[in-house]
Amino acid sequence: MAYDYLVFDLDGTISDRKEGIVHSTNYALAEYGYEPIDAAAVGAYIGPPLDFAFRQITGSDDDAHIQALIARYREQYARSGYSENTLYPGILPLLEKLSRRDVKLAVCTSKRVDFAKSILSLFGIRRYFEFVDGGDVGIPKWQQLQTLLENRRLPKKSVMIGDRNIDLIAAHRNGLASAGVLWGYGSEQELMKESPTHLFQEPGHLIELAT
Repeated sequence: MAYDYLVFDLDGTISDRKEGIVHSTNYALAEYGYEPIDAAAVGAYIGPPLDFAFRQITGSDDDAHIQALIARYREQYARSGYSENTLYPGILPLLEKLSRRDVKLAVCTSKRVDFAKSILSLFGIRRYFEFVDGGDVGIPKWQQLQTLLENRRLPKKSVMIGDRNIDLIAAHRNGLASAGVLWGYGSEQELMKESPTHLFQEPGHLIELAT
């Protein structure tokens, strides 16, 4: 079962950034006269790219307007939103164990790469990852993985680990193994629909991928 690379999603897999997302999203919405969204509803928008989230929230198909909302979101996120974040219990011990076993780790997230690196550095865990790959508007995660494979930054014997269906879809579309995790924002039903190679209840259980 051991893989050459364990590739982690960030939001909902390594850390819970719900508070920062709520504040940054509502900051952007307020700038353009929208009602704020409730914190309880924001989970549905964690994982997919920002343009998808704002289209769903506002109902707008105006690309320029969506880009303006994203710019406002990122303004607030860069100011303080990225630090309104919590490392999931069990993640740090897991990374330490994997490091001792010389397992190669990477991050592939829809989040912009500078924000992703800032979050990992905030928690003092950037050093555990060989590289961090970030996305941008209009680039689905399956394309990110495809590019990593084409550029030979990832070998085929890698597993994509994430809490949402987009993580599993991206893996399968590129012929990679997948591992769904149940402590994030995707439900078990959402994940099982994509037939993950593995499904884990707790961060510590991911050590099985290294054995």
